[in-house]
Amino acid sequence: MNATATRLTALGRAELTLLGRNRNNLFVALLMPVLMIFLLRTSLAEMDEAGLPMGLAEATAVGGTGMILCLVVYMNLVATYVARREELVLKRLRTGEVRDTEILTGAALPAAVIALVQCAVLTALGPAALGAHAPRRPDLLLLGVLAGIVLLAALAAVTTVITRTVESAGLTTLPFFLVSAMGSGLMVPMDALPDPVASVCSLLPLSGVMELVRAGWLGTGGTGGIGGKELLGAALTTVAWIVLSVFAVRKWFRWEPRR
Repeated sequence: MNATATRLTALGRAELTLLGRNRNNLFVALLMPVLMIFLLRTSLAEMDEAGLPMGLAEATAVGGTGMILCLVVYMNLVATYVARREELVLKRLRTGEVRDTEILTGAALPAAVIALVQCAVLTALGPAALGAHAPRRPDLLLLGVLAGIVLLAALAAVTTVITRTVESAGLTTLPFFLVSAMGSGLMVPMDALPDPVASVCSLLPLSGVMELVRAGWLGTGGTGGIGGKELLGAALTTVAWIVLSVFAVRKWFRWEPRR
């Protein structure tokens, strides 16, 4: 256990150093979420109040949490994994005593820590900056964020299968981001969707995570909150997507460039 922790710490520290040297990835990880939350609030402010039963501030807080997870974890990690693969870093690491899971986890640690810190800042400053109330179920909010990090890190590794270069990562990650933004409650709250559409969208990869995040901010009942049945469904959907994503990584992830 100590050896594993030591290897993960070393890999995470090395990846953090590389992240600090890459201005594009650093911008996506640190500044892009702030800009997207501002744009999200502006966009939501133009919606009819009937489509925002949870309120503008709370919708921004919920969607902002999802934006942080997508941008910092998913989009950033796809570029990171592809870059390390094309530079033969992953291949060289596999020749040592580091396990495959440790390699992928170590590379994801900086993004995971940055996402956690940014979500914590949003949670702490949300009531003052957005006019939202404090999260009513912090435990569910934390569970949703942690589950989102695990799921999106696995999905990032899966996306590298169709991503040949770092430059193309912006294109290959865009479909998932747009689908999640419109269908999983990031930019368009699930309450604003027609019931048949919302039922289908609830099965999308990030929808379960966003339901947990919403339950964390709004509680499990009352206006905007979700009930126990919906909460259980969200948890099961999230677990199912994590299992499927991990299976896909084990089966199709490439450790070296295509020749």
